[in-house]
Amino acid sequence: MNPERISGVLLHVTSLPSFGGVGDFGPAAYGFVDFLAAAKQRLWQVLPLGPTGYGDSPYSALSAFAGNPLLISLEFLARDGWISWERIQNVPGGMPGHEGPCDFNIASAKKVPLIEEAAANFLDQASQEDRLRFQRFCQDNISWLTDYAIYSVLHRRFNYLSWNEWPTQYASRQSDTLTGVMNESGRELAIEQVVQFFFNEQWAALRACCLERKIRILGDVAIFVSYDSADVWTHPEIFELDDNRQPIRVSGVPPDYFSATGQRWGNPLYKWSLIQENGFDWWVARIRRALTLYDEIRLDHFRGFEAYWSIPADDQTAVNGQWVKAPGHALFNRLKEIFGDLPFIAEDLGLITREVDELREYFGMPGMRILQFGFADRGGHTYLPHRYVENTVVYTGTHDNNTTLGWWRDDATDAERANVQTYLHRIESDGDIVWAMIKAAAGSVATTCIFPLQDILHLGSEGRMNTPAAAGGNWTWRFSMDALHPDLSSQLAAVMEMTDRDGYQEPTEGPAAGGPTDEASLRVREGSQS
Repeated sequence: MNPERISGVLLHVTSLPSFGGVGDFGPAAYGFVDFLAAAKQRLWQVLPLGPTGYGDSPYSALSAFAGNPLLISLEFLARDGWISWERIQNVPGGMPGHEGPCDFNIASAKKVPLIEEAAANFLDQASQEDRLRFQRFCQDNISWLTDYAIYSVLHRRFNYLSWNEWPTQYASRQSDTLTGVMNESGRELAIEQVVQFFFNEQWAALRACCLERKIRILGDVAIFVSYDSADVWTHPEIFELDDNRQPIRVSGVPPDYFSATGQRWGNPLYKWSLIQENGFDWWVARIRRALTLYDEIRLDHFRGFEAYWSIPADDQTAVNGQWVKAPGHALFNRLKEIFGDLPFIAEDLGLITREVDELREYFGMPGMRILQFGFADRGGHTYLPHRYVENTVVYTGTHDNNTTLGWWRDDATDAERANVQTYLHRIESDGDIVWAMIKAAAGSVATTCIFPLQDILHLGSEGRMNTPAAAGGNWTWRFSMDALHPDLSSQLAAVMEMTDRDGYQEPTEGPAAGGPTDEASLRVREGSQS
């Protein structure tokens, strides 16, 4: 991780007020980068960027390698000549207004066909230079791109049923069947590959813009993958599946104070022994791909790399699971051997054992602290700034929490509010709590602090991104570009300056190296020393 004191903003791309009903890599993203730079923020944290399936959760992707087509900007496809402006103007959620919650169903039905139309135009009209870039992209991503394209074509052909419900010859990837698909559906497959090329080109351009402004991208890698994914369909041998390719055991977390039955996530578990025998090749490929997308990576559910909760697949709750050791130490040694220093943040929330801490500390990964968690009782004090070490990433909240204002108004107990008053002093209005929490995080010794944009905008529960275990209503929040007012960026920048998170490089010699630089202050110093 970067040793400088820095701060950043958590905002998923879908939350941008983009043309077309879902946030994307278009002009609104560049406007947000302008805001980050003006506010002296050095990180932009995003959630996983993979293609989403049922529920639209970025943590339930159809591929651990591919990009979500919904994040491609139609405006930029039109700008680049791959589709006409007339074709995109009537997209629901498009011009003239770009506000309101995401509507993934409409975007999938209306926006994706236009992106595919643009991809078809690319195949027919691309210049030699464009084709060479596309061919290089395909070659660089050959380990996953062809299989993902076949999976996507078949997923659509079989009415988006899970791959295990496809006809047997397709579900089991019989070689003659796959050869037939490639021969019969060559143009469809090529269109899927061009769509991924568009995603890559637009994201690379946005990332380059960030780097020009000295803003790094913090991405997110979920430890598990969805059963209905190109990954499990392509590599069933590395997952705990039976002879019928059904899960034997699945992921989750055990019962705790919050849930008497635990959480049954349902992702298939890895055959870690086989993966390790193969030199962790699949994980190496996954991290290599992630490092082409992000500058730094948050490892979701880091605890599972030391030991994971294994639940019999037939069980409907997590009660009968058990902890099973994972080869995290060997995995990270292998990744370090290949990639050098690992730019990872460990999401180490929840039930964390000494062994988990030792694994994280051995590889120098910063852990996470959520300021909201610190005020419930004495056991939560580990989340308060006086308990931090430098190698920490502190958040006022995350995508899974209520906003700071929403927590204060709707969720915090009287005891928590009293503890906040004791620790942060004189919270006299709802507006005070947000800046008090931001300043507490920024002023801590933690090397990195991150604020959800909803907190910077002082939003209440209406700005919540996700409520874990809720059946619906998640992932749809978007903001209005008018909300990013210059006064707001100036106020945030001032906090960064006073907490030394603004990127200022102190001189190594001269008056400034020793303290005050103005003449009056120097006289005070001289007088106090005489």
